[in-house]
Amino acid sequence: MKIRPSPLTIVSPIYPFVVILLLWEVLHILLGARLIPAPLTVLLVLGKMAAGGELWLHLGVSSLRIGVGLLSALLFSVPLGITIGVSTRADRFLSPLLYTLYPLPKIAFLPIFMVLFGLGNSSKIILIWTVIVFQITIAARDGIKEISPAQIKALRVLGLSKLQFFSHLYLPSSLPRIFSALRLSLGISISVLFFAENYATTYGIGHLVMNSWIMVDYPRMFAGILSVSLLGLLLFRLIDRLEARLCPWVRL
Repeated sequence: MKIRPSPLTIVSPIYPFVVILLLWEVLHILLGARLIPAPLTVLLVLGKMAAGGELWLHLGVSSLRIGVGLLSALLFSVPLGITIGVSTRADRFLSPLLYTLYPLPKIAFLPIFMVLFGLGNSSKIILIWTVIVFQITIAARDGIKEISPAQIKALRVLGLSKLQFFSHLYLPSSLPRIFSALRLSLGISISVLFFAENYATTYGIGHLVMNSWIMVDYPRMFAGILSVSLLGLLLFRLIDRLEARLCPWVRL
């Protein structure tokens, strides 16, 4: 028997865009076309940029920077966070260091990264890495600390190796917290990248938006802003899909 999707399942991905477009049209009418271009005008500009390939170039460069920064941060911070959660000695030594460095505004280090790693992609990727790595490390550590001692004792009785402990207990226990932290850090990363792409670069969504603002090309500027929103939506949906696949028990 074929199950039909419910109306809510069909409408839920659409209604946010309808609400945003309606509010946008109201602001366009109230504030004037020069400051707030009509949604249809911006959508036409966005379609023209997509058809010409320019939009995909900017989105591709920004996505590459976010993706490399995110993956490298995960590969570093997940094992580190699990190690801190498992080892009391590592927790006592490293947690105060995390608490000291985490509150620092990472965007303030952009000039230093540019001096050390150049004006290209490296400095921007490292900036994104610093935004993500602390949140993921702390989230992985906290996930380990939520494991009950009874679970650990039961697995030790079975004679599991350290690798089996990691793959069957530590990693699954920390994954829900890691995904939550990943969502939070991803939003911050996009904002930070938007700022960083205004310096010494010719490609990226941040450069597209600010360059259009300087040129007083407001339809193009709003098209860039809209593409940032669509990029964020795509990345968050991707994270939701990964969480549903890797942590199916979370949605039970």
